[in-house]
Amino acid sequence: MRIFVTITAALFPLFTLAETPLSPDAFDRYTRGKTLYYSSNGSRYGAEEYFGQRRVRWSFLDGQCKEGTWYASGQDICFVYEDNPEPQCWQFFLEPGGLSATFSGDTSDSTLYEITGADEEMLCLGPEVGV
Repeated sequence: MRIFVTITAALFPLFTLAETPLSPDAFDRYTRGKTLYYSSNGSRYGAEEYFGQRRVRWSFLDGQCKEGTWYASGQDICFVYEDNPEPQCWQFFLEPGGLSATFSGDTSDSTLYEITGADEEMLCLGPEVGV
């Protein structure tokens, strides 16, 4: 019993950390200057580059990239991209394996997980031009 209490007490900060959405400042500190890769349901989902001044670049890893910005709205981190003025809002959580992100207002389990150790470069092809 004493071992259970000791282990639970040691892990408690990790449990509470994962249950509390990251603040905008903590999110910015964690992501700024990085490219993070995300998975959904065990499959690669996309990648996002995080720049200063809350600028981002998103790709579904198909060579097409979208420039955008993010802002805080309550406990949400909301993204607006160049091709869609409708904000996409998420709650981010720091877990032992990296970030997880849950789409706000979505009742279907739309959770993304950071893929750690992804070493591929995020490829952004130029605009398509006709002949």
